[in-house]
Formats: sequence, C-alpha cells, structure tokens
Amino acid sequence: MIDMLRKINLSRAMRTTQELFPEEYDFYPRSWILPEEYQQFSTQIRMVKENDATVNPTFIVKPDGGSQGDGIYLIRDPSDLKLMAGSQAKQGVVQEYIHKPLLIDKLKFDIRLYVLIKSLEPLEIYIAKEGLTRFCTEPYQEPSQKNLSHVFMHLTNYSLNVHSGNFIHSDSQNTGSKRTLSSVLYRLAAKGVDIKRVWSDIIALVIKTVIAVVPELRVYYQAEIPPGKPGPTCFQILGFDILLMKNLKPILLEVNSNPSMRIEHEKEVSPGVFEYVPSPVDEDVKVGVIRDTLRLMDPGLKKPSVSQLKAGGFEHKEEISVEGEKQEKSLEEGVLPSLCLKQVYPKYSKQFNCLRLVERIASLFIRFLGVKGNMRLGPTAFRTFFRTCKLSNSNFTMASVDILYIDITRRWSGTISDSREAGMGLQAFVEAFFFLAGRRFKSLVLREQVVSLLELCEAQLESQPGGEDRRSVSCSRALPRAVKTQTLGLANPQLSSPAPQRRAASQDYRLHQRLKPRMLRANVEN
Repeated sequence: MIDMLRKINLSRAMRTTQELFPEEYDFYPRSWILPEEYQQFSTQIRMVKENDATVNPTFIVKPDGGSQGDGIYLIRDPSDLKLMAGSQAKQGVVQEYIHKPLLIDKLKFDIRLYVLIKSLEPLEIYIAKEGLTRFCTEPYQEPSQKNLSHVFMHLTNYSLNVHSGNFIHSDSQNTGSKRTLSSVLYRLAAKGVDIKRVWSDIIALVIKTVIAVVPELRVYYQAEIPPGKPGPTCFQILGFDILLMKNLKPILLEVNSNPSMRIEHEKEVSPGVFEYVPSPVDEDVKVGVIRDTLRLMDPGLKKPSVSQLKAGGFEHKEEISVEGEKQEKSLEEGVLPSLCLKQVYPKYSKQFNCLRLVERIASLFIRFLGVKGNMRLGPTAFRTFFRTCKLSNSNFTMASVDILYIDITRRWSGTISDSREAGMGLQAFVEAFFFLAGRRFKSLVLREQVVSLLELCEAQLESQPGGEDRRSVSCSRALPRAVKTQTLGLANPQLSSPAPQRRAASQDYRLHQRLKPRMLRANVEN
C-alpha cells in the first residue's frame, strides 16, 4: 500500500483509468511525473503561453515519498523546478494547482477522510461518517508571483500550519484551525448547499480511487498469499485528502497509506515549556475509526458464504444492502456505540463495477505469471498469453510479439526504480494490452477496444478446462443514467497530461477523448 500510494505510482494508476474513463476520473488534477516528463511539461506550458499571453497557470510540486507538506512548493514556470538534489534527480510529480477552492472565513481548507479497506478479495470499502477539516492560517488569495511562497495561505497541511502564529487550537468542533467535517457541512447546508450531493460525490471519488489502485495491489497480494488457501486477513486505514472547489466539486489531493492517529497536540504551557494535551476534535474522529475497524475485523464475525459472492462484488445490489444492514446491526448490539464506518463497497458495486476494466487486465496478467511470488512476466510467459488467447494473425506474428515485449519492457524498466525481478510489470502489460486492443479493433474508441479484447481473451480462457474458476474479476456492461458534471481543468484545452505518444497520436484515442461517457455517483441516503 505504501508503494502504490506514493505520488508517482498513484498518478500513473489514475492516468490509466483517466484514459479509459476521462470524465469519471476528472477529480484528479493533471499530473506530470518528474524527472522523466519534465520536457513534455515544459513544452506544453510554453505552447500554452505562446498561444495566449494572458494565461499564466500555477502548478504545485510534490516529492514522490514526501509527507506532512515536506518539499512541496508552487511554481508558475518550468524553469523554477528544483530537479536535482545534489547529484541525484528528484523524483516527484508536478500538478495543476486548484486556484479556486471553496473558502470558509476567507480561509482555504481541505478534508481528511478515513477509509477502511477491509478486504481486497472480495473488495470491501468503508468510509468514516465523520472526518476532519484542516484550515490554512492566512486568508486566501489566488496565486501570484508575490504570494507563491506563502505556505500558510496555499498549503492546508496541519504539520505546516501548526507552526503559524495564527493557528488556533480549539476544544470546539466548529471553530479553530482544525474542525470536524460535519460542522463544515452543517454550515454549508445553512447556506443552502446540497450537502447530500457533496457527500455522494465524495463517496464516488473514494470508490473510483480505490478501484484505480486495486489492480497493482492484487499483483502484490498474489505474490505473498497463495490463491484459494487460508491466509492472513489484510486490511488498512487510509487517509484521503480532498479539496472542495468553489463549485463544490471534490478534488483528490492525495491518499496517505499511514495517516496520523494522534489525538493530542503540543501546547506551550509556559514560556519555552511544551506538553502534549488532548485534542477533542481528533479524539472524536479517530477513536471511533480505530474502535470500529477492530470491530469490523473481528475474525469471529460471520462472513458471507462463497456462493453469495461473485468476482468484483455481490451478485445483486439488493443483497448487498441487506447484508450490510445485518452486519452493522449485529455490530451495534451491546454497549458499544453505533458504527461510525459506512460500507460503500460492495454496497454500491452495481454502479461502479463497470470501472474495473484494468483489474480484469490484471487478472490476465496474474494468470500468466507462473511461479508463485512472481510480479513480472518474462518473454516466454508473454508469448504464452498471446498464444493462449489466440491473438496472433498474419498482421501480427509471434516475432512482432517479441519486439513489442522488448520495446515496452525496456521503456518501463527505466521508470521503475524498485523491482523484485526483471521482466514486464503490470503497468507495462496494460500499455501492451491497450496497444493490442487498438490494433485489433481499430474502428472503436479506446474503452470499447479494451472491453472487446478482454471479452475475447476471457472467452478463450473459459473454454479451457478450469477456465471459469480462474477468472477473478467480472464487470457489468450496463451503465447507470447520465448525470451532468462539471469538468476540472484549465480553460485552455491545450494543456493536457502527458500520455504515450502512440496513444496521443491515435485517431481512435482522440475520438475517445471527445466521447461523453455517463457519470457515476453513489446514491447516498444519509
């Protein structure tokens, strides 16, 4: 989880899903990976400024493994990037800066929401009903060359703002520099904001983000835990940092794999003398998250039978709701307070299963890994995948397969600094799969190309002995009704995230980018 939620890996995972579902994943800012995409970033910014001299976008730079605001800074020109640390290149991302955030008391703030991944197979996600809001300590102004370095104005990190002379520790949930999420939502509701819609959008953002990172997690998971055998139950509490734009659209800033669970803060009790004192706001939120995580993970709880489950979630939404209600009711019996964690997946799996295309590709990848513990495909395994799925023809021979393997693997080997073995990793395999789908189904848009190739491969595998048991992820083709949404991004459409030149130049891909897919939103009652 730590590896997957580093800035670079998260950006890559989000970019892949953005290619397939551009409007579903428009809540993640445009990102460029450093240092490898510096030239693309620099070129695109120069072209935008040349075409319109009045456009002067701001960007935020984040180190790959940074936390608590360390190493984050704002820039307006690529020449301001600090690419080197001594003799080594700095790894990180540069992202579009959201310059019109929602303000309260003239201050910028973000939301820290706690999310429990209860299980990976099958996927189970819970969201804490209460969260934190962390406020800046200097009144917000849109970024300019004069205020780019004002961290207390632009960065919401608690670990930075706590050192500001304007930081206010408060025992109240609705005042001070750290407040509960509910207090902010009630305040917005008093102004006529539809907070049910805001909460529904946040839930959708969380589910979509988890779906984006699950494929790579499953590759790690299968390397450690044998399939079909009892093993340890893996779970993790994540910290989602979310910003609300002025138009109330939630934007994902980052996901923390190890969020702080401290319920105290440092206070100066006399000049030069500090001690730790309880923080009521932190205690109200975090104690419940820890307590209910342990209640949910109690191995004594009855689990649904295998027959109730199918790959990718429960078979019917109605069954999900009933199961979730039964489990929550059983947990709430006794002296403990009611659960503060709300199940959102598989409860809303019917709406979101169609986004799990990359996970289906990961299932193919895992099937052909061979020896337990492998996380990369060798050239022989890639050829076996090609032959088994019967993908070769007169236009694409096995020699072409070898060339494709060498080309993509060589390119990706220079971008992955930490790997257990040589070969083709999942991200490289996904790119190869997209390429093959584009060649085979040229008349379709990218998403339909990928779906068509997946169905072809899955059909070939299911026709083999034991094939049905090996297929681990399915996806409903049905999409819910369309919902109009606002689009994140700069007004100038020329500034776009980098993608492999093959896809950017593809006529099919450009057509896909113009396509308006249906938006998915969780239907939340409370």
